[in-house]
Amino acid sequence: MSFKPANNIQDLQYFGEFGGVNPSISDSSTYTFLSAKTMFDTFEGNADGCYLYSRHSSPSNLYLGEALAAMEGTETANVTASGMGAITPVILQLCGAGDHVVSSRTIYGGTYAFLKNFTPKLNISTSFVDITKLDVVEAAITENTKVLYCESVSNPLLEVADIKGLAAIAKKHNLKLVVDNTFSPLSISPVKLGADIVIHSLTKFINGSSDTVGGVVCGTQEFIDALRNVNDGACMLLGSTMDSLRAASVLKNLRTLHIRMQQHSHNATYLAQKFEADGLKTVYPGLESHPSHDLFKSMMNEKYGFGGMLTIDVGSLDKANALMELMQEKNLGYLAVSLGFYKTLFSAPGSSTSSEIPEDEQKEMGLSDGLIRFSIGLDADIERTYTMMHECMKELHIL
Repeated sequence: MSFKPANNIQDLQYFGEFGGVNPSISDSSTYTFLSAKTMFDTFEGNADGCYLYSRHSSPSNLYLGEALAAMEGTETANVTASGMGAITPVILQLCGAGDHVVSSRTIYGGTYAFLKNFTPKLNISTSFVDITKLDVVEAAITENTKVLYCESVSNPLLEVADIKGLAAIAKKHNLKLVVDNTFSPLSISPVKLGADIVIHSLTKFINGSSDTVGGVVCGTQEFIDALRNVNDGACMLLGSTMDSLRAASVLKNLRTLHIRMQQHSHNATYLAQKFEADGLKTVYPGLESHPSHDLFKSMMNEKYGFGGMLTIDVGSLDKANALMELMQEKNLGYLAVSLGFYKTLFSAPGSSTSSEIPEDEQKEMGLSDGLIRFSIGLDADIERTYTMMHECMKELHIL
């Protein structure tokens, strides 16, 4: 039977302390014990259902974590204060001095900066490769490689990872396949395709209201326990803990994710088809012209489409900036980074979300100055949106 992630979320029922339909929020930093022995057992990790200190965990965080684990089909999950607060502990938990990572070359700028500029201080090295070429990926593996890292759909070029193929390589070489699934929640379920660990920036589609930052690591009970270990757990010791109030807020928004992703995908598909028909260089996994269109189709869950992210290339940074400013002026969206908001967000990745990547490397991977990344919103009348965007492009002689 096909995996249905939204059903897993729907089947969870949490009751509040006084019978509320929303679970009660644990607004405490520390928790009491009825006996000293129970406190000792909790420090040792042997007291299920007991809470010690909210940097370690809290009821609100566990509610959200279990819901996200159900969505991804993993044994459990740990929520964090940001997406980077999920990514960095995972790498540091899996790698030590002398170890090596093989990573996709097209990843979120913050992840790239961490692997390129920060981890070398700890004697952890990274090879950045074209993740769409499995032979190139395998050739980059050394005897010190511990992690194979990619994004299901890459930021910002929308390259699609062959997760099954990468999982086979990881298994062959005894590596952990870590997949950032931020761009494709519900649409793709990496663990069902062979990934070991799945990461999300909850800031984006999952929360959906651009009012908080958060992250999650979904994996086995053994790995999540290791991250939370009081002696050597990277999440525990680095302190990337999500606030309980924020966890409760994200959990409420998670319940509408399936409806929102359907609309994001519907609108993005419509605009991508129109832009391509207009002659614009358009990249969207839902277009047959996308080199990994069939691969995405083979991996995707039913109903949720190809996601809400697309790019167009208008030829130059000046034209890109002028178009984004005009679209914002016409209330078509916001000139802003991030994604997953109810309004469309647009940015020029080369000078924003991917600015950490050096210009020569941007050019090598095909990240041009004129590229605009769109996170398509939940517009009720997407035909009207397209008409207005088309008029903006004509006014600026892009079309």
